Amino acid sequence: MGIVKTIRPYHEPAGGWGALKAMGAALARQDIPVSGMALLAHMNQPGGFDCPGCAWPDPKQTSPFEYCENGGKAVAWEATAKRCTPEFLAAHTVTELEGWSDYDLEMVGRLTHPMRYEAASDTYVPVSWDDAFALVARHLNALADPNMADFYTSGRASNEAAFLYQLFAREYGTNNFPDCSNMCHEATSVGLPPSLGVGKGTVLLEDFEKADAIFIFGQNPGTNSPRMMTELRNASRRGAVIMSFNPLRERALERFQAPQNPVEMATLTSTPISSRLFQVKVGGDVALIKGMMKWLVEADRHARREEGAPVLDWDFIKGHTAGIDALVADLDATRWEDVERKSGLSRADIAVAAEAYAKAERAILVFGMGITQHRHGAHNVQQLANLALLRGNVGREGAGMCPVRGHSNVQGDRTVGITEIPSDALLDAIKARFDFEPPRKHGHNVVTSLEAMVRGEARVFISLGGNIAAAIPDWETTQAAMRRLDLTVHIATKLNRSHLVHGREALILPCLGRTEVDMQATGVQSITVEDSMSMVHASTGVRAPASEHLRSEPAIIAGMARATLGARSKIGWERLVGDYALIREDIEAVFPIFEGYNARIRHPGGFHLTSLARERIWATPSGKANFLVCEGLCEDPAIRDPDALWLTSIRSHDQYNTTLYSLSDRYRGVYGQRDVLFLNDEEMTKRGLKADDRVDIVTISTDGVERAVRGFKVVPYAFPEGGCAAYYPEMNPLVPLYAHDPMSFTPSYKGVPVRLVKTAGQGAR
Repeated sequence: MGIVKTIRPYHEPAGGWGALKAMGAALARQDIPVSGMALLAHMNQPGGFDCPGCAWPDPKQTSPFEYCENGGKAVAWEATAKRCTPEFLAAHTVTELEGWSDYDLEMVGRLTHPMRYEAASDTYVPVSWDDAFALVARHLNALADPNMADFYTSGRASNEAAFLYQLFAREYGTNNFPDCSNMCHEATSVGLPPSLGVGKGTVLLEDFEKADAIFIFGQNPGTNSPRMMTELRNASRRGAVIMSFNPLRERALERFQAPQNPVEMATLTSTPISSRLFQVKVGGDVALIKGMMKWLVEADRHARREEGAPVLDWDFIKGHTAGIDALVADLDATRWEDVERKSGLSRADIAVAAEAYAKAERAILVFGMGITQHRHGAHNVQQLANLALLRGNVGREGAGMCPVRGHSNVQGDRTVGITEIPSDALLDAIKARFDFEPPRKHGHNVVTSLEAMVRGEARVFISLGGNIAAAIPDWETTQAAMRRLDLTVHIATKLNRSHLVHGREALILPCLGRTEVDMQATGVQSITVEDSMSMVHASTGVRAPASEHLRSEPAIIAGMARATLGARSKIGWERLVGDYALIREDIEAVFPIFEGYNARIRHPGGFHLTSLARERIWATPSGKANFLVCEGLCEDPAIRDPDALWLTSIRSHDQYNTTLYSLSDRYRGVYGQRDVLFLNDEEMTKRGLKADDRVDIVTISTDGVERAVRGFKVVPYAFPEGGCAAYYPEMNPLVPLYAHDPMSFTPSYKGVPVRLVKTAGQGAR
């Protein structure tokens, strides 16, 4: 039976029976309906494995069912009974596979053997591990400059693997570490330190139990971090105010039925989540936040004139911050009519949100990539920090900044040294521990790595996980540049698009998954990960590997390092891979924050990496938290096309990053298809469009290059005026390489100016 393509509204709450049914269907699609359920009993449990999906933390007291719908899908995807064998790859040329959808590629199953691209047959053929490592070494050692190689990292790599990876690259001679965080929360990592002195969140999970109010900006927790819904549900039921700001009215931000709650499941009831949901315009975040701050400042002045209680926390502001006068002056100069126009919200609506914030003694500010993936993402983050500081909502229980990271160890990889801009302290610590001189020159992030490829300066690309060819912007330019590389190497569990967008020579090196037993010289190994709230804990696989030919990520990294560096290496690679506890000892030596690493991960739940800002210690040059002014409302360059729309990319509910679990999006009522464009009725009428019309989406570029995706179906959807939405990564070809935040280099996936043209064959526009 073929896939049925339909559009029909989904009227049920998020979670509930729909979630259980979808998870069961995912297990069945991967041919593990029974064994998959048994495997899930070990996920996020003491002695078990950490969810390979999102980075939401585990509660101190875990339940027997400490997983969510999308976590179950992630496990089904990894633990599938299907296999991508050498026989399959021999039967299908790369040219043929390029015509397959991303979903179909990954549904082939787990990779079983190391493979090398053979140009003569246009296929991947088996290669021995030793020959694969030798090929990597030959290319790396032939480069005139180590900076002609790039070492990319996915956020699912463990602390141990990431630490070895950065050691390998730095001993080789480069700080080129393009990382998946460059494309998601780099605006947080860059934006928060000047404000708070840390590049991470300042809350713990238990703070959600104490918050009077929770404000959610640009985050869809029901899809991207569903276990967060437990905390939101509990907060709502105890009376906490929850306010959400997002262009789309996401179902999980409206109401949620807890699958673990027998009463809600039996009675088909649910819990309302958001007290109010404000549909802010695409790109209107700074205007919204400034509007809230402007209301607070005006309300505080009025209260002080009337000798009432102040609205702002002046004791905190005077004792812990700098820059308040400049911020207030900027807010005074900001006109309400501009705030309303840019945000898409009325002054009255903004006042409702600001007043709720003012009344909350403790408030948590949650934000996701709807804040960070803009041309001014770091400014967005800093304005949220300003909002937190005005009420003293940093450094006390039940309050703080909560960036919701994506992949389960994207934050940990950064903590253990995956950074293209290393500090002198980090490099000095590496030198002291390992007796080699690491390079001091800053390296490539994702954007500058791609730019180097386009210029022909980069020649070798090694990827520790991920699917970068799909995740990057400006496909026509960037994928063409990747094809001109001398060598591409992908450490992976499944076939994906990046393996087909390959260099002149290419390797696919299959690795163990998070769920699988990692047996090394000293026995079964555990790896460690850091969640969104800086908790570090152990993860131990329980399932037999998908193939006897798989190797762990640390073992693959060590194999490449030994082959490339040979006798000149100062690092005992084989010794470290034989016992991951030794890797953790090295991490502790380089990063003292990990003191007692091996002992502390034996405690259930692991340990917390201290956040100085949480202790109200400000690691900034001023020694204080800083109010930072963003001039204007982050207006993007004026677009003269009267039909321009701002396009934002979104994930479907059956998706995690570039991985597709199905072609449907249950909560938005889309089934069996992804080539859709969400547009409101008014914008449809302006353009003479109706439901099911097909349109080409064309970027309004400033460099004269045409960027377009064609034949997308118009789907009527409640959306703010002047905007539209479609799925990532299908929209990535429309994002110019130049369209990124100048501070963090995060591509502007959430804000692209476009125009719509009826697809040829449907009549004139």
